[in-house]
Amino acid sequence: MLHVASPFPNTVPKHEDELIVPAREGALRVLRAARDTGVKRVVLTSSFAAIGYGHKAQSTPFNETNWTDLNGEGLTEYVKSKTLAERAAWDFIAREGGSLELSVVNPVGVFGPVLGPDYSTSILLVQRLMDGAVPGVPRLYFGAVDVRDVADLHIRAMTDPAAKGERLLAVAGDFMSMLDIAKVLKRHLGAAAKRVPTRQLPDWLVRLAALRDPAVKLILPELGKMKNATNEKARRLLGWAPCSNEQAIVATGESLVRLGLLKDSAKKAA
Repeated sequence: MLHVASPFPNTVPKHEDELIVPAREGALRVLRAARDTGVKRVVLTSSFAAIGYGHKAQSTPFNETNWTDLNGEGLTEYVKSKTLAERAAWDFIAREGGSLELSVVNPVGVFGPVLGPDYSTSILLVQRLMDGAVPGVPRLYFGAVDVRDVADLHIRAMTDPAAKGERLLAVAGDFMSMLDIAKVLKRHLGAAAKRVPTRQLPDWLVRLAALRDPAVKLILPELGKMKNATNEKARRLLGWAPCSNEQAIVATGESLVRLGLLKDSAKKAA
């Protein structure tokens, strides 16, 4: 059984429990139902949010042994919700899971081809760049992975005996800066990326923009924080072989153009 749903809004909620309660209680309801109906294994979609936040700067890549420090500074409501939900899931398995097995997939930023206008918050980043919605790019660093590779890792985690009781980081390669992403779009998408900015914004200007843009406010705690993560475990244990960061980003942009989800393409479609 796969449990993949958890709220990830592109604005700050009025109260953190708007994210924490449905994430934690939703996971526990699925686990209880799976146990009571004899399901063998549940694969839970957690997040890098449950691994790499609340820590001091470190040069070594994060791996599956790391947990987000909930006592750390600058944690968003989403980060708290994913950490608490995954902790609750492992605690449930240990205390009352019976014979139920649990495997957890922890993706970083999920990119790749979209299917329609109802796309994830991660995709919003590329869409805003391509629409020229921002005058420049903030000093922001994060991991990328293609949605198709995330799906592949879920299937491997569900079917391979080696995945029992394991956390698995879904990250394609080294973390990228937002400036890196902008340059990838410029390099591969030609005229469709003409609005993409390649000027890096100073932190003070990003903080000023956050006063009127809730989506920008979400990224403030991570400004200038360089970090990395490794996919060594998923490759070694399950033979997972994701496509590159660049391929995932390009596939995102191409699909937004193809489906008419950008300003210019939407006008042409009309």
